[in-house]
Amino acid sequence: MSYHDTELVSWNEFTRTRSELGTAFLRILGYFREDGAKSIGAVEEAFRARNAAALVTPAHTLKGESAQFGAYRLSAMAEEIEMVARRCVETHEGPDELIEVVVALRPCFTETMALLDRDANPLVARRPATFGRRAEVPVQGFGRAV
Repeated sequence: MSYHDTELVSWNEFTRTRSELGTAFLRILGYFREDGAKSIGAVEEAFRARNAAALVTPAHTLKGESAQFGAYRLSAMAEEIEMVARRCVETHEGPDELIEVVVALRPCFTETMALLDRDANPLVARRPATFGRRAEVPVQGFGRAV
């Protein structure tokens, strides 16, 4: 199965991880954001240098951390980079065939983090419960609701 066919986020896995980590969840998600950005930067740098061996470790790290948060597409992309890079090291070939997945990696990370942040943020604005009536909105400068 190609990473294209993999769901962006498994919310079941995300919820399980959030439950297991408890109060440490937001802190660990922050580490994932930082480490993920570093791993992607290392993948991009290694690819520009056509260094297959240097692709393996950051791709492997990103694969595992992404899967932990249910970021399955990102994990699948990192796994593809890791596996192809390992093969390239063994066969003494360049990793040129990875250009499409390496280019798509950062946008996928950005999209994934936006979804994870939106769901994880306890301060996400919620629409007020106003079933059956219009919400009162204060009119600026008059101190009363319309």
